[in-house]
Amino acid sequence: MAHEAISVFDMFKIGVGPSSSHTLGPWRAAQYFVDGLFSRKQINMVEHLQVLLYGSLAKTGKGHGTDIAVIMGLCHQNPETIPVDTIQPRMDAIRDIKQIPVGGSSLISFDPEIDVQFLINESLPFHPNALQFLVTLEDGLQISETWYSIGGGFVIREGEQSLANAASAVQLPFPINTADELKHWCLKTGLAIHEVVLENENSFRTEQQTKQGILRIWETMRDCVFRGCHIEGVLPGGLNVNRRAAGLNKRLLGEKKYSGYEGWITQIREGGSDFKYILDWVSCFALAVNEENAAFGRVVTAPTNGAAGVIPAVLMYYIVFCDGYSDEKIINFLLTASEIGSIFKKGATISAAMGGCQAEIGVSSSMAAAALTESMGGTQKQALMAAEIAMEHHLGLTCDPIGGLVQVPCIERNTMGAIKAITASQLALQSMPDFGVVSLDKVIKTMWDTALDMNSKYKETADGGLAINIPISLADC
Repeated sequence: MAHEAISVFDMFKIGVGPSSSHTLGPWRAAQYFVDGLFSRKQINMVEHLQVLLYGSLAKTGKGHGTDIAVIMGLCHQNPETIPVDTIQPRMDAIRDIKQIPVGGSSLISFDPEIDVQFLINESLPFHPNALQFLVTLEDGLQISETWYSIGGGFVIREGEQSLANAASAVQLPFPINTADELKHWCLKTGLAIHEVVLENENSFRTEQQTKQGILRIWETMRDCVFRGCHIEGVLPGGLNVNRRAAGLNKRLLGEKKYSGYEGWITQIREGGSDFKYILDWVSCFALAVNEENAAFGRVVTAPTNGAAGVIPAVLMYYIVFCDGYSDEKIINFLLTASEIGSIFKKGATISAAMGGCQAEIGVSSSMAAAALTESMGGTQKQALMAAEIAMEHHLGLTCDPIGGLVQVPCIERNTMGAIKAITASQLALQSMPDFGVVSLDKVIKTMWDTALDMNSKYKETADGGLAINIPISLADC
């Protein structure tokens, strides 16, 4: 079996909410499509442009801002760096003048209400998240490209196995597709999981570059948590969901005063180690991230946007309550988490449109559980056991977003995923993994089998579950 080279920076991507598969993926696909126009020197020849959205992208695309994401990508804006407060004004301007600067400069006629079509009754066979770009050039030449957003911000063009990049040719010292292969390399070398992963990352870039990049990922997560814990109000989209993290933050800290992130962390620590207190903070951290995500804020896929709060919440728990506050410890935590996520991606899916919410919250909980376990001194086997426990108790979790928005039940699910990760870690640390009944590879296979059996209405379509028992018109959102 060929071993796919997936980097830590494939699993953790900086972007804009609310969805990695419905926002970040289509955004990137549009960028890559425009890159193709540039490379063929056709960017200034575009006369007409249309985007067709299929399947899950069509059904829940409005709630996920898929149209906005595609348009920003066509304008060649970068989701990692675009000031998020400029996105809506840019969209308003395009809607007003009915023109779009393709590639950032070439202005053509474009009406978002007409030229982005949501084909809710049509799907393409390869993947539920499909979008098609149709272009007519000045000389009459017509171009059509179909792209698929396959989860976690990963995209591929029709006819390609994976997005062409330098990683496809990388030869790793420790090739890994399965948990058993990861365990094999750990036992053979005596290396911890994060050490094996770092050696593989050295095949992509220098160790210093990897560590600097991971710290940038962490800083984005940290800023998202802090920001989300200090912003009040109602989330956009029409459900009138109130932000709760800021209120919970205030209640937990009372009258304590602080300045900035460091002062905030100090005040949290001084609150003690009571179980209920810690539990509330873990929930607060997770709520904060996914409220930011729902508000089109800057987040990190971990491994997706809809599940972006689990890993930061567990990492914050480790930092604040378990003496994990050092760059090296944070880097090691995220290296281990990324490897577990990549194994799930290779053996199953990290796309809710393919596997339901077990593929997002379940995978993120599994990633966090393994990382926390190793960070707390657990063995490689205990870390893999924690990952298995976390996923085992998310099996069958459906994706049924009300109104197609990543708000209900998605935001609260991140709190549950974080708590389950910590519980799974505690269980593994107190267990003898050699006598475990279920392996991580077996639970990954079970998750994929469950995904294949799951009715499509529970796969991010808003056609089942809470989405129909609490009906909200997509037009209202």
